[in-house]
Amino acid sequence: MDERLRFVAQLLDGEAMSEVCRAFGISRKTGYKIFERYKEHGLEALTDRSRRPVRYANQLPRQIESLIVAAKRDKPHWGARKIRELLVRRLDGDIRIPAKSTIHAVLHRHGLVKIPGRPRHRATGTLLSTGAAPNDLWCADFKGEFKLGNGRYCFPLTVTDHASRFLLLCEALESTRENLAITAFEQLFQERGLPRRSGPTMACRSPVQTASLISPNSRCGGCGSASPSSASNLATHSRTAATSACI
Repeated sequence: MDERLRFVAQLLDGEAMSEVCRAFGISRKTGYKIFERYKEHGLEALTDRSRRPVRYANQLPRQIESLIVAAKRDKPHWGARKIRELLVRRLDGDIRIPAKSTIHAVLHRHGLVKIPGRPRHRATGTLLSTGAAPNDLWCADFKGEFKLGNGRYCFPLTVTDHASRFLLLCEALESTRENLAITAFEQLFQERGLPRRSGPTMACRSPVQTASLISPNSRCGGCGSASPSSASNLATHSRTAATSACI
C-alpha cells in the first residue's frame, strides 16, 4: 500500500504519468488503473485486494447443495449414487445434475460420510538361516545397479560366506537375466565347490514355493557343481530379495 500511496502522491503533485510509472517500474496501463481506482474509492482502493475469483464457473449452486444435504439427513443410509438418482427425478431437465463424485464431496465437506478405519498392513520379514562355520552357508544378492561412463548399467552379483563374510564372487553383469547369473554360479561352483548346507531362499516371501537350491540330485557327476536349474532358482530369487538370499 505504501508504494501505491507514494505513486498517487507524485501524480497529485503534477508529475507526468509516464515518468512516475517508469520510476516505479510499472506499465502506464497499471498506473492509470491504480489512479482511477483511487479517484473512485479513495485511500481504500490502495489496499491489497483478495485474489480469490469473483465467481467459479463450475461451483455447485447453494440450492442443489442444500437438497443433497437434506436428502442425506433424511436417508442416512443413502450414498451419493441414490441421492443423484433422487435429484434426477426431482429436478427439471434443464438443470445440470452434479456427478456422483461431486455429491460425495459435498457430503464429505458437511461431515456426513463415515470413513471406515482399515487395519494397516505391516509386512513381516522371514528369519534367515545362520551359518555356524565357514562354507556352511552362502548369501547371494544383486547389489543394485549403477550407470557406467558409456551410458550402460552394471548389475553387480555378489556371493559371500555367511560366517566369515568372505567375498566368494563379485561379478559385474550387464543385466539381471537368468542365463548370465547361471553362468556366474556355474563358474563359482567349479572354483569353490558347494556349501555344506543347502536350502530354499529365505529372504523373499514368494507365493510359489522354491525348491532347494542344491539337492542331492542336482550335483553334476564328479565336478562338484550345481545344475543350471539350481543356479536359476538362486538367480531369480536373489533378484527379488530385499536382503541377501541365503543358500
